[in-house]
Amino acid sequence: MLLAGGCAHTGEFDETGGITAIRSACPTVGVPAATGDVTLFDPPASRDASAIDVSAEMTNVRGSCSDVTDDIVTTITFEIRARRANTAAPRDVDFPYFISVVRGGTAVVAKRVGHVTVHFNAGQDRASASGQASSTISRAAATLSDDVRRKLTEKRKAGGQDAAVDPLTRPEVRQAVLRATFEALVGFQLTDDQLKYNATR
Repeated sequence: MLLAGGCAHTGEFDETGGITAIRSACPTVGVPAATGDVTLFDPPASRDASAIDVSAEMTNVRGSCSDVTDDIVTTITFEIRARRANTAAPRDVDFPYFISVVRGGTAVVAKRVGHVTVHFNAGQDRASASGQASSTISRAAATLSDDVRRKLTEKRKAGGQDAAVDPLTRPEVRQAVLRATFEALVGFQLTDDQLKYNATR
């Protein structure tokens, strides 16, 4: 979908003074703040560096989107890289993760939890495993109405009364764009204590 004049600071000027920007119905893929890594302690109640048992990070997060049908399907792949302190014996460590669909930047409209198991061989302190998750969004929900598209793509000439007015400053336009904007987010499914540790360390 091509929008003209939709963004005041990005895109390219066209010959009539508008600004063009590309808007896709596919959701933006990302990792929410403070959910991209996890630390396990032994004993669990300790927060001393010497008590760190296993630490892991989520990396190489990539999304691919199929938007050729009425359902927009996004597949997210990622890698979990883990490190452990005690390497004496083989060990499997289970890492729960979530995928959520967020609408308008704040509203979680769907969430699912999965698991990735990282295997350590005896004597091995680092290991990794790959994970995959997917989300589905209705095309109708991610599509702007014709009226909103007209307001966004309206040609504006330099010197005109509305030449310097960004359509997104109109509350009804801004809200419509937010309602049609989705994110597909992945991260570790953390406990309250783990999330607090990530946010305050």
